[in-house]
Amino acid sequence: MAPKPEPGRRVVADNRSARFHYAIEDTFEAGIALTGTEVKSLRGGKATIGEAYAGPSGNDLMLFNAFIPEYLEANRFNHDTKRPRRLLLHRRQINKLLGATQRQGYTVIPLKIYFNDKGRAKVELGLGKGKQAHDKRESVKQRDWERDRARILRDRG
Repeated sequence: MAPKPEPGRRVVADNRSARFHYAIEDTFEAGIALTGTEVKSLRGGKATIGEAYAGPSGNDLMLFNAFIPEYLEANRFNHDTKRPRRLLLHRRQINKLLGATQRQGYTVIPLKIYFNDKGRAKVELGLGKGKQAHDKRESVKQRDWERDRARILRDRG
């Protein structure tokens, strides 16, 4: 059963495999620096962040490998589809994320790209560690059991 969308949020891209491949321990909301054609293309809802990750670039945190397709009506003024995009966070949050990735072996993964109630594009970032194969099998078992349990309880009335 899909989670209900929060009021005022319009999800554009969702990284559904992130919670399967990583154990997410903390989440952050970050703004993203976009050009005009990127915003128009995002409103069309065709972006993918399945292979995207966030990492350091100088003193900033950047979003790498996120695919935002070209906006067809922009012709020669279009953007590069996989360019690195700057994430807008407070300095304290950036330092926390960079410290966790460099010292403790964490990874910063984009979980969702959405528009908030003010119409601003936001990225939900997850700070997590990669799961081993046995952890992934345990997640599959847990998910199957929850599904079976819900079916049994529903059949009983």
